[in-house]
Amino acid sequence: MRYFLVIPAAGSGRRFSSSVPKQYAPLRAATVIEHALAPFEADADCAGIVIAITADDTWWPSIAARRPKPVRTVPGGAERAHSVLSALRALNAADGDWIMVHDAARPCFTPGDLALLKQQLAAHEVGGLLAVPLADTLKRAGNEAEVADTIDRAGLWRAATPQVFRFGILTRALGAAIASNRIPTDEAQAVEWAGYKPRLVAGRPDNIKVTTADDLALAAAILALQENS
Repeated sequence: MRYFLVIPAAGSGRRFSSSVPKQYAPLRAATVIEHALAPFEADADCAGIVIAITADDTWWPSIAARRPKPVRTVPGGAERAHSVLSALRALNAADGDWIMVHDAARPCFTPGDLALLKQQLAAHEVGGLLAVPLADTLKRAGNEAEVADTIDRAGLWRAATPQVFRFGILTRALGAAIASNRIPTDEAQAVEWAGYKPRLVAGRPDNIKVTTADDLALAAAILALQENS
């Protein structure tokens, strides 16, 4: 599967509580975003990389100088969907080309899951996303954090990234959502709104997203385990 990689990295990461955006936080010998990029940079099927960043991003230039492959940057937007659409419009891609969208703050994604995504989705007409079936019991909160009810977890999955879609389908789906003032929380939701049914691909549960500063220690431990396994 030949594909282009898009990474939205214009978010402020308000819950991270640091002067450095979470994607640029130090993690082992690199930064979070460098770990997120690594599996794709090592993959011969990756035809190009576009990252959406803020206009005042002072961290990316030093990281860009260390990249083994050329990385193009574009201005990010107010929401994730705007950043992804900005990156898509910068690509010289055909309707049927594959796009992988990956979170800048998911540093533990593995080459094994990348190979799995390509194997499972290469022949799919639309695309899909990496996800994990829910194992925990789910509770819905009522007033004052009291349990209102327990939710049946059968058939529920935790969405992750990469999310993988045909260029034309994803570009039109995001454009239509934004034009109608609907902001999807991920690319799959925009594609769903457009009438398609993305495929779920079961991935590793350790493909965590760094959201708070405490997640950095967990990500470091996961990377160490992956390295030694």
